[in-house]
Amino acid sequence: MEVDRAPTAAAGGGSSSGAMAVDAAGGVEKPRFDALMPSEMSGGRPQYRKVQVPPHRFAPLKKAWLEIYTPVYEHMKVDIRMNLKAKRVELKTRHDTPDVSNLQKCADFVHAFMLGFDIADAVALLRLDDLYVDSFEIKDVKTLRGEHLSRAIGRLSGKGGKTKYAIENSTRTRIVIADTKIHILGSFVNIKVARDSLCSLILGSPAGKVYSKLRAVSARLAERY
Repeated sequence: MEVDRAPTAAAGGGSSSGAMAVDAAGGVEKPRFDALMPSEMSGGRPQYRKVQVPPHRFAPLKKAWLEIYTPVYEHMKVDIRMNLKAKRVELKTRHDTPDVSNLQKCADFVHAFMLGFDIADAVALLRLDDLYVDSFEIKDVKTLRGEHLSRAIGRLSGKGGKTKYAIENSTRTRIVIADTKIHILGSFVNIKVARDSLCSLILGSPAGKVYSKLRAVSARLAERY
């Protein structure tokens, strides 16, 4: 494709303007293009995401469907439906979806709900860019069986969930303990601090020692931010 160029200036006269603007330094300005809409990507074809629904999350999903549907469809401009035959939630971009990242944010939001997080906590994934969900199993830290595994799970929760709530409040994260699987929702740095505390409890550290370390780390994080 040929590009019109501005003719060079004569020795005694000015230069005439060409098709592309010339900046003060004498170079040709780079063309500026608006960001593509999701509907203009992939040849105009919509993009999809699918989130599998575990059997034990069907009842909570049915109960909270309107709370999931409203922010996804009305605020993020992403189509959402429940495929009963395939037992999964399906998401699709629309012609008026403002940002292509909205589709992945909605998929992460629905996935967080399937892991057991409350709607009020999971919806933060739609509003903030630096939040993630990290998952690991107790056996990834230490191989435990029988009563030893039960005691480790008990140490993670504490009496009435006291230990779990203390870690959540200190690290500004949300934690779900589902049998031997642990899911943490938060920023990258906060997830690391919460994960270290949980791993210490799994390895047998007393709760008091973990609390002391959390107070020190929380103070450092507060100074940093």
